[in-house]
Amino acid sequence: MERLLQVLLGTFLRRGDFTLTTSRGKTFRFGDGTGTPVAVRLTSPSAEWGLILDPELKFGEAYMDGTLVVEQGSIADVLAVALGQKSELPQWSRPQWILRYLARRLVQFNPRKRSRRNVAHHYDLDGQLYSLFLDADRQYSCAYFETPDASLDDAQLAKKRHLAAKLLLARGKRVLDIGCGWGGLGLYLAEMTGADVTGVTLSQEQYGIANSRAAERGLGDRTRFNLQDYRDVKGPFDRIVSVGMFEHVGVGHYREFFRKTADLLADDGVMVLHSICRSEGPGITNPWIGKYIFPGGYIPALSEVLPYIEKAGLLVTDIEILRLHYAETLKAWRERFLAHREDAERIYDRRFVRMWEFYLAASEMSFREQNMMNFQIQITKRQGVTPMTRDYIGREEQRLRASEGRSQAPLRLAGE
Repeated sequence: MERLLQVLLGTFLRRGDFTLTTSRGKTFRFGDGTGTPVAVRLTSPSAEWGLILDPELKFGEAYMDGTLVVEQGSIADVLAVALGQKSELPQWSRPQWILRYLARRLVQFNPRKRSRRNVAHHYDLDGQLYSLFLDADRQYSCAYFETPDASLDDAQLAKKRHLAAKLLLARGKRVLDIGCGWGGLGLYLAEMTGADVTGVTLSQEQYGIANSRAAERGLGDRTRFNLQDYRDVKGPFDRIVSVGMFEHVGVGHYREFFRKTADLLADDGVMVLHSICRSEGPGITNPWIGKYIFPGGYIPALSEVLPYIEKAGLLVTDIEILRLHYAETLKAWRERFLAHREDAERIYDRRFVRMWEFYLAASEMSFREQNMMNFQIQITKRQGVTPMTRDYIGREEQRLRASEGRSQAPLRLAGE
């Protein structure tokens, strides 16, 4: 088995400086010797067979279980080498990829009940967990780094400002926030623009906190957050925004999503969709991510999204690609999480903490070393709804920045 492991990993790990020690003490070195050296040790034959038979799933499981030990560098360094290879996955695992691709519509079949269960799996975790690594407003999506030295809190505020500018908001405009999270974006839009905001989420935790925040800030008359599937919302709305929710829709539901949003959007309305995107074309959800982190989720390619926008009778008026912004966001989250590692272990356990560390590191490196990105698509129903040039975005951001001041109260949870 050691010889087989050496041959297979040797065909994949061509870049970097990667040392592997087997459970029997045999050491192999892979790569071209460049970059930060990393070294891992496998502590059991089952971990070795896992890397041979299903590396995309078993590598993460071995780290979670402690049967893959990082002896030099960090798991983030190890993943940077693994994900920085010319091939995005080992060639011997290609047949598994094809089978998973063929089954992806079944795996991503997300009717209402299953969608609620998938959301609860990730977003209804102990509320203290997210406070360990997110910003004060608990924004759990890609931040917008206007400068390289921007703090996470500043970058998340800039993200909300950037989205608000693209929505062309005014007092009294009816806004629907699909996948509203803990309410931060909706509250910002209501407070900064005077809009009337309805947010929907499937998370019990998010629903309760979002409404509590609205009441605390005296915005209950202009904001409401509902525990509701977007498919059950009644319109119309002048504006629709969705940030970080589309990844949970599933490729088989894109037609349904855009038909529903077209029905909800007023004839002179504007919609902005913010989502992670893959640039290399259609693919699959990483099996480890799908099993442990985001069941039923899928990161789309633009080529999978745009046809359904067109078929729904909607017009794309602007597309912006955010490159590396999520890598920097995830780096900040990972560093904050590791700084509170002991707190996280007290909330859950050591295996959970290793799982979460692997998730944040793998996600960061998929943006930094591979072809993940974020898109913001602005959508309307007809021509002439948005300006002919993009300079209005900068002007509105400047106006919002001047209005922000101290008006935004940070998120506070019960007991904090």
